[in-house]
Amino acid sequence: MAEQPIDEWFMREVLPLESMLTRFLQRNWRNEAEISDLRQEAYARVYEAARRERPLLAKPFLFQIARNLMIDKLRRQSVVSLESVADFDWLNVSDDKPSSEAYVAARQELRLLQTALDELPPRCRQVVLLRKVEGLSQKEVARQMGITIETVENQVAKGMRLLAQALGGRRGAVTAEARRYNFFRKPRDVR
Repeated sequence: MAEQPIDEWFMREVLPLESMLTRFLQRNWRNEAEISDLRQEAYARVYEAARRERPLLAKPFLFQIARNLMIDKLRRQSVVSLESVADFDWLNVSDDKPSSEAYVAARQELRLLQTALDELPPRCRQVVLLRKVEGLSQKEVARQMGITIETVENQVAKGMRLLAQALGGRRGAVTAEARRYNFFRKPRDVR
């Protein structure tokens, strides 16, 4: 079966979604004057992408493009007004990059963990590092260090308990400090 021309596909699969797309844009974008432009831009991007390769499902593809357009438009604005969008839930996009707050908190937590590891008794520290960081089995750690498996078990338990105590009350402080850092930091120029 030959593939139908792009124009026929677009009229059959995409254009019937216009009312749904318009309602989606109206719910999520406050500036009514920009909705028709967003809709037309979404159509243009879908059409252009379909010329290269047709999506299996037109509806989710169209709505993903519309959502991405709104996100791009928000990013280009120097200041995002709370009036720009009705509901920020649709912005909940999967992004693998951690926020700057999470990055700072993680770095500080690593420093705390390193300090806590340094404070462990030498044999305990070596067992914890080999077992938990290097990923060796209890048997491998015992053989490498010339100690019994029971000693490895005891040292790991002792080390983890001491690390948990050392880090216990500090996590909240680390997160709070990271938030303060992120709040008072000067915003970078977006270009």
